[in-house]
Amino acid sequence: MLNLLLLLGLVIYSETSTISVSGEKGGSVTLSCEFEDNEISDISLNNGSEVITVCQTEECSGRVFKQGNCDVVFKNLSFSDAGTYFLHVYYHNDQTELERQIRTYQLHIHDDISVKTGEELKLDVLLSNADKVQHQSRRNTEWTEVWSRTDGVQSERITIRDRNLIINEFTARDAGTYRVLDPDEEILITVTVTESKEKLDDTDKDKTDDTKYRCYWIVIVIVVLVLLALIVTAVILHTRLHRGYSCGVAPGGKEELSTGDPEALRAHTDVCRGPGGA
Repeated sequence: MLNLLLLLGLVIYSETSTISVSGEKGGSVTLSCEFEDNEISDISLNNGSEVITVCQTEECSGRVFKQGNCDVVFKNLSFSDAGTYFLHVYYHNDQTELERQIRTYQLHIHDDISVKTGEELKLDVLLSNADKVQHQSRRNTEWTEVWSRTDGVQSERITIRDRNLIINEFTARDAGTYRVLDPDEEILITVTVTESKEKLDDTDKDKTDDTKYRCYWIVIVIVVLVLLALIVTAVILHTRLHRGYSCGVAPGGKEELSTGDPEALRAHTDVCRGPGGA
C-alpha cells in the first residue's frame, strides 16, 4: 500500500536542515528523529546511493537498529560509516493522509591513536566519498593538505595501499590532527595522532640509566683522588719528621764507651735530637 501511495504521489513530505552527529570509532551513535507521532507506519534509511537495512529491535544481529519511535542506532562504528544519511519517516496525519518527514544527518567519526617514532602511521580513511585529507600539527592552526583525489599524495613519505593512507617513518612533526573531507567540504573523519608514550618512556629510562652510571664513575673517581691525597699527605709528613730528627753518637764517643767509664757513658751517650735540640 505504501509503495502504491508513493507511485501515485499522494505522500506529503517535509525536509529539515542537516543534523551533525559525531561518534567514536568502535562506539555507538544515535540518529534521533525527534518525531513523537504514534501513527508511524514505516522508516527507511539511505546514504544517497545505498539503502541501509535497519533492524526493528535492538536484539537484531545487525549493527543498525531502530530504537523507540523512530530513532536509528549505529553500534560498533567504523570509519566507513561516516557520511550523509537520509532518514525517511512515514506516518498518518489527522486526516489519515500519509506524510513523510525527512531527516538529514552528517555522521562524523573520530578516533585517537598513538604511534611510535620511526614506525608506520596507517590511516584507513580513503573512503569512496573522501575528497581530501588535511593535517594540522600541534603547534599550528593551519591545515595542510596531504592527499586529494585530484592531486594524490603531497609527500614522498606518503603511500596509498588498500584504502589506507600510510606515512612512513613517523616523526614528531607527523603528530597532530588529520581530517577527511567530502566533496562538499563536510568533515567525515577526524583522527588525533600522538607519539607513543612507550617510546618516550624507553628514552627516559635510557637517559636515567646513563645518569646513574655517570654518577657511579664520578663517585669512584672522587674516592680514588681522596685516597691518593691522603697517601701523598702521609708521605710528606713522614719525610718532614725524619728530616728534622737525627740520632747518633757524640764525637769520640766510641773510644770512651769502649773503656766502660760511667762518666764517659753519661757524657757520650747516644743522643737523639729533634728540632730545637730536643
